[in-house]
Amino acid sequence: MIEILEPSIVTLNVNGVDRKVTVKPSDTLLFTLRNELGLTGAKPGCENGDCGACTVLVDGWPIKSCLMLTVEALGKNILTVEGLKNTTIQKAFVENFSFQCGYCTSGFLMVCHALATVQPDANEAVIEEWLQSNICRCTGYEEIGNAIKSTLNQINTMQG
Repeated sequence: MIEILEPSIVTLNVNGVDRKVTVKPSDTLLFTLRNELGLTGAKPGCENGDCGACTVLVDGWPIKSCLMLTVEALGKNILTVEGLKNTTIQKAFVENFSFQCGYCTSGFLMVCHALATVQPDANEAVIEEWLQSNICRCTGYEEIGNAIKSTLNQINTMQG
């Protein structure tokens, strides 16, 4: 692990691209993504890990970027909602009306994308468990659940 004691220029792999950025030891990944790299898809919500609006994938796993220091992400692959392009889960969210205000949507998209990648055979209980990591105050969870189920069905149909 690299030790950073003062503002330093580091390289982060974000959405498959190495990006140089100046970070302080105390900078959160959320701060760096939004304020240094201009990637505003991850949203500041509670900023204490409860809401999930800031969720990104780090080495394929959902991480609340408000709780991770940028220096902890060095050497890892970071995927933000901006890196999801024309994915099945994005289409499913639109088709299932899985958002209203949209503030939580990027976090849910990242969790659902990870679930579809890591566990494409997830059952109802697993889906419910994964969705508990994020909060939506507008739509409820039925539409979001329908979107992930639709995505998993598509994946399993293509594989089967």
